[in-house]
Amino acid sequence: MTEVKATEEKKSKKETEEEKKEKERIEKLDEVVEEMKHELAEKKKKAEKKPEKKEDKTEAGREEKPAEADAKEKEPEAKVKVEKGKVTIAIRETRERGRGRFARKRDEERILEWIPKTELGKSVIAGKYKTLEEILLSGKILLESEIVDYLIPDMKQEVIYIGGSPGKGGGIRRTATKMTARMHKSGRRFKLAALSVVGNGNGIVGVGRAISREHRTALEKATKTAKLNIIRVRRGCGSWECGCDGEHSIPFKTTGSSGSVTVTLLPAPKGVGSVASEETKKILKLAGIKDVWVKTKGKTATRTNLILAVFDAMKNLNTGKGDL
Repeated sequence: MTEVKATEEKKSKKETEEEKKEKERIEKLDEVVEEMKHELAEKKKKAEKKPEKKEDKTEAGREEKPAEADAKEKEPEAKVKVEKGKVTIAIRETRERGRGRFARKRDEERILEWIPKTELGKSVIAGKYKTLEEILLSGKILLESEIVDYLIPDMKQEVIYIGGSPGKGGGIRRTATKMTARMHKSGRRFKLAALSVVGNGNGIVGVGRAISREHRTALEKATKTAKLNIIRVRRGCGSWECGCDGEHSIPFKTTGSSGSVTVTLLPAPKGVGSVASEETKKILKLAGIKDVWVKTKGKTATRTNLILAVFDAMKNLNTGKGDL
C-alpha cells in the first residue's frame, strides 16, 4: 500500500509541475502578443501624426538648394586615396564560387596598394591624364594595370569558359580554365590557361590570356593582362534600317580572325540585340555594343580563338578613316 501511495504522490507532483510549466509558457506567449499589439498601435499613431507633404509645382513654392549641397548629395564615396606617392584603390570584382551549374557569382571588394614605377603612372597621379581615353589617344603603352584601376575603379570583368571536362552520358561540362599536361620522368605536370575580358560598358574593352599552375592565379593574371590590352571601340549606327545617330551598334561592317576562326560583325537596328553565342555576348556587352549581327566561320568550339577574333574585329573598327 505504501508503494502505491508513493507512486500516486509522484504522479501528482509530475502533473502539478507540468501544469505550472504550461501556465508559464502561456503567460510568456500572452506577454509577447501584448508587446506586438503595443508596437503596432505606436506605429499607427506615428503614421497618423505625420502630415502629408504637398509639393508646390509653382516657381515661388520651389526652394532653391545651394550648389554645395547638391554636390555633396551626388558625390559617391571615395574609392581612391593618394598619400605621399602611395595609392590605395578599392576594386570591386566579381568572383565565382563553385563549379559547373553550382557556380555562383559574388561581388568582392579588394584593396590594392600601388606605388607607380613608370613615367605614365607618375603622370596619372600628378593629374596630367584624367581619363583612360586620353592615354589611349596619346599612344602611350600601358605597363601597369593599376593605372586602369585608378582611372576606372568600377571596371567590370567576365571570365570566358574555355576549358571543359567530359560530362555524364556524353557532352562536355565547361570550366573557367583549360588544363594541359606534359609528360616528365617524375610524372605528368599540369598547367591551367584562363581567358578574361574587362570593360566599362561604354566603348572600352580588353582581353587577356594567362597560364599558371593554380586556378585562381591564372584568372588573376588574365584580368591583369586584359587591363594592359585595353582598346577603344568605335560605335555608331551603320544600319540602313535604323538610321539614328546613336551609339548602340557599330558604324560599318568589320572582320577579324584568329587561328581558323573568322568573325564578321554587322551593324543592326535598335531592338535586335546581340545575335551571337553566350560567350561572345560577354565581350560585346562589356564593349557597349547592344545591337549587332555576328557571322562566324571556322572551328568556333575553340572559344579562345573565337573571342580573340571578335576582339580583332573591334580593333579593325579603329583603322577606318575619320574620328572615333
